[in-house]
Amino acid sequence: MTLIAEFALFWAAAYVAGVTIMFVVALAVIAINRRHPERRIQKRQPTHSARKDIISSLGQIAVTATCLSAGLFAQWKGWTINPVALSWWSFPLFFAISVVLHDAWFYFGHRLLHSKAFYRFHKQHHMTVTPTVWSNDAGSSVDTLFAHSYYALVLFVIPIPALSLIAHRLFDQVSAIIGHSGHEYFANATSRAPWPLICVTYHDQHHSEFVYNYANYFSWWDRICGTIHPHYDRIIKGWEETDARPPMPKAKEKISG
Repeated sequence: MTLIAEFALFWAAAYVAGVTIMFVVALAVIAINRRHPERRIQKRQPTHSARKDIISSLGQIAVTATCLSAGLFAQWKGWTINPVALSWWSFPLFFAISVVLHDAWFYFGHRLLHSKAFYRFHKQHHMTVTPTVWSNDAGSSVDTLFAHSYYALVLFVIPIPALSLIAHRLFDQVSAIIGHSGHEYFANATSRAPWPLICVTYHDQHHSEFVYNYANYFSWWDRICGTIHPHYDRIIKGWEETDARPPMPKAKEKISG
């Protein structure tokens, strides 16, 4: 079997898995959301075409599959540094390391995409001011490469076991679909200061106001760099105290208390 044919098998497996996960998780989340309209974050209804987002996503998942399969294929061929042997401790440890590294990669790449020079590649994703489960992968190929070229490169510098990286990609896709769902189910004390974890409202605020909350999994880079939404922690506390959407002030609005 030629190298191209071998790589094609890796790519096909990654693509089929990505598309399957998108539809299964998105449809499940939609079903849950329909039963809980009180958990909707924004009053504004989504206006962007779900059909257009799905078509775009099918193309962008192909880009992501190329990045992931390139890294895994290179490791399988022995072209990367040797991975740590898979064990009960190495799997969770390197999964956690990869998530933390990717969060930094995503944050600074995302900030760059919002710069004047690169925003044209990210603008398509921000057409969804009120995001939906279909918004996650929709965008341009350059946009996708900023986020997911990580999977093609990280195995050349960190000895991550393949299964840890695959698990990280699974977590990344599922959490991102939920993060674009427009409904809040996870707001609690651990998703606001002093904890670094985040919830759905975090990325929803990024879509609705554009210049806050750039990170992917944790809030620390936004807190350190001063790009966290100024009312985020207060809003999350509001979610904790009610079974429905609390007041959702914009960044420039002053609130008392």
